[in-house]
Amino acid sequence: MKVMCLLLVLLSFAGLASAQEAARADLSVGYSYLREGFSGGVNNQGGSISGAGYVNNWLGVVGDFGVYHFSQSGIGANTYTFLAGPRISMNRGKRVSPFVQALVGGDRLTVDGGSAHGFSWSAGGGVDLALSRHISLRPQFDYIGLRFSNSTTNSARASLSIVFRFGGR
Repeated sequence: MKVMCLLLVLLSFAGLASAQEAARADLSVGYSYLREGFSGGVNNQGGSISGAGYVNNWLGVVGDFGVYHFSQSGIGANTYTFLAGPRISMNRGKRVSPFVQALVGGDRLTVDGGSAHGFSWSAGGGVDLALSRHISLRPQFDYIGLRFSNSTTNSARASLSIVFRFGGR
């Protein structure tokens, strides 16, 4: 009888512990401002979508896709980024959860019919601010290096996204 009671208590605590587990994955969608080229650069408006899967409470793998548009004096340009890499998070599953990430991938620039492809990389971070158990607000800032035709354009991206969390809890 004592063994049965002990087993019941242990199972209850195990259930509580798993109920407070952080989400196993998230998907974010939001607005992004991209400054392509720091001095003498251009201001792009656009959006980004990213998904992350977490292997434990602090390490995740991220995929990020961004689309940014610029138009001035009848000339339009679009920049696309395709990035992936690791994310390190603190306090996942809590109300405030900061993170940093380093991503690598490709980019595409289109200007009125012409296009160029290149290599890109990003380093940055942000914070997830929980609005509910499964929804967060994510302000984020990243440096993005865009490599086209043997030259690098240093860029900065500021984003504000809604995050949908899945699994866990």
